[in-house]
Amino acid sequence: MAEIKITAANFEEEVLKSDIPVVLDFWATWCGPCSMMNPIIEELAAEYDGKFKVGKVNVDEEGMLAVQYGVSAIPYFALIKNGKLVDACAGFRSKADMEKLFR
Repeated sequence: MAEIKITAANFEEEVLKSDIPVVLDFWATWCGPCSMMNPIIEELAAEYDGKFKVGKVNVDEEGMLAVQYGVSAIPYFALIKNGKLVDACAGFRSKADMEKLFR
């Protein structure tokens, strides 16, 4: 499954009410490390299809969601299970490090 664009409008349905865990990728178009993470996130979204959902949150467009999750640096990744934040990390990560969120 491709990543899903997460907005305030679809947040409750796609994230909070999701039957499977969700990894949120908080990013911005001007962020170099975010761009470097894109291929890794795309790969993980495909590998974990059906087990996890990957949501992309553009912090410039969805600032309130970023504030809600305490995002102070990007890229920022949040693992949501059953509507609750259970893990998070910020900054560029290797694929192996990112796989730790997909557990």
